[in-house]
Amino acid sequence: MAENRDNRINRQKPDEKKQNGKKWDDVIIGRNAVTEALRVGRSIDSILMARGNRTGSLQVIAAKAREKGIPVKEVDVRKLDHLCGGENHQGVAAMAAVKEYAQLDDLFRAAEEKGEAPFFILCDELEDPHNLGAILRTAECAGAHGVIVPERRSVGLSYAVGKASAGAVEYVPVCRVPNMAACLEELKKRGVWIYAADMDGEPWCQVDYTGAVGLVIGSEGFGVSRLVKEKSDFIISLPMRGKINSLNASVACGVVCYEVARQRAGLGRR
Repeated sequence: MAENRDNRINRQKPDEKKQNGKKWDDVIIGRNAVTEALRVGRSIDSILMARGNRTGSLQVIAAKAREKGIPVKEVDVRKLDHLCGGENHQGVAAMAAVKEYAQLDDLFRAAEEKGEAPFFILCDELEDPHNLGAILRTAECAGAHGVIVPERRSVGLSYAVGKASAGAVEYVPVCRVPNMAACLEELKKRGVWIYAADMDGEPWCQVDYTGAVGLVIGSEGFGVSRLVKEKSDFIISLPMRGKINSLNASVACGVVCYEVARQRAGLGRR
């Protein structure tokens, strides 16, 4: 019996997924397919639903997604049409994650296995997949033990993030938490010092990073959120000598990460 095109999980490789000239980046299309993906525990980054349509099985899908901590986003139906390349999406599509999310304990375990003080990067509402991918690449190269992202208002482990990470997504555990401020409190209870990269802080290179570090990188448009900033132990800043008053999030992250790596390696300044 032929597979129903409207209710299938697309299993083609990303480079082969083309419809009307558009690539499909691991998109699960249709109500039955999304329901089944949720049932079997497929790692899903987010679920997109047509705005204003929460009838019937779509309500059930949204409820199951919330139970699993998967963000449900309402989008214009034209965005779904474009994303699904002309397939009959029935008002819903899921973005499959390129890797399973880790638990917070997994990040601590990664540090313990290396005999090192924990070094985590926390992305506070970062929305650009290329930024998150670049941060994962930097995290892997600089020796960070994991990256933490919030469930809401944040990019997750999409195909674009995996591609931008140049393979680093396979080596750096990523934990997704319901509430970033609550996560900071948990990290602090477990001995991690929180350093938020923001304006009007201490110079980034005059701070001690040799202990347990949680480095917070803010969103592209608004920086570190107020509550997260208030819960941070240190505010650190990079000098801005030109006319632009901020760096790209992944660039700022890279500069600070390598200061952490320098101090931990015991390399002196010349």
